[in-house]
Amino acid sequence: MGSFKCRDSYGKEHYGLMTLEDFEGFSARLERPVSTTYRGYTVYKCGPWSQGPVFLQQLNILEGFDLEAMGHNSAQYLHTLVEAAKLAFADRERYYADPDYVDVPLDVLLSKDYAEERRRLIDPERASFEMRPGDTSIFTHERSGIEMDTVQLDIIDSWGNMISATPSGGWITSSPLIPGLGFPMGTRAQMFHLDPEHVEGLEPGKRPSTTLSPSLVKRDGAPYMAFGTPGGDQQDQWTLQLFLNHVDFGMNIQRAIDMPSVHTTHFPASFWPHDAHPGVVHIEPGISEEAIEGLRRRGHITVIDQPWSHGRCLAVAIDQKTGLKLGGASPRVGTSYAIGW
Repeated sequence: MGSFKCRDSYGKEHYGLMTLEDFEGFSARLERPVSTTYRGYTVYKCGPWSQGPVFLQQLNILEGFDLEAMGHNSAQYLHTLVEAAKLAFADRERYYADPDYVDVPLDVLLSKDYAEERRRLIDPERASFEMRPGDTSIFTHERSGIEMDTVQLDIIDSWGNMISATPSGGWITSSPLIPGLGFPMGTRAQMFHLDPEHVEGLEPGKRPSTTLSPSLVKRDGAPYMAFGTPGGDQQDQWTLQLFLNHVDFGMNIQRAIDMPSVHTTHFPASFWPHDAHPGVVHIEPGISEEAIEGLRRRGHITVIDQPWSHGRCLAVAIDQKTGLKLGGASPRVGTSYAIGW
């Protein structure tokens, strides 16, 4: 057993303990993705140890609306988008955790019937200021088993194989090398809660949930698209808008990435101190004044962010009929690239 000092966010050093058994008991493993269908596409995400299923829950809720008829980035569209996010992220806060330790009712959370019930909670004229996780117990489905930031990588090879990866261990500046051991501690444990009754309560061996959320998509049963972004809790809000821009509004990948976006901080943040800002919607310049005023009339608290500050989205796709590969990279912060060879 070795002891070491580790600095916290305030620069103070603390002793911790690590045993050889901690290392011997760990092994990486392959896990099946979770998925849902949306307007002829099948979307795959990582399981509930990540926030990935929240993307799928949002799709299921939004599938019942005619988004195209609302108009892209109109007040009605953005309101519906934000209210769907509030419902899905409330479920993330209530239910998501390491499924080795917590019975996560994903079969219910990702069901179309459940989404229909959740969809009814959206008032088309009023923003909600509540945290409203759903009651999964009422369903009877049978249960089955340069800038310092996260990095996103999406690839389609010459055979059509796809990969989407969002690697990140946290922030090296707040997690320096441990003297005598030669590696830094990750900072993802801050996503745990010290309340033992919380679904994300700290336990030995338990994986902290992560915001990392890569995406894969099939169309007509064949590989079609891979995408993702850095951005913490905003990952599955920014990439959702990218996906909807492409699927519902017919934009090509680069235009879908470039369009201004919104996100909400209504729900508790994944990162310590888990602060929440009920009713707040962050808006990227480029959204029309008419849409912003429409959100305000519905009760949203609007915050106008800096231009080109939302999202670092990347996406690649393949046309299975022609073999043509397409890609796009966000111009935001100037660190993303789309490359073909």
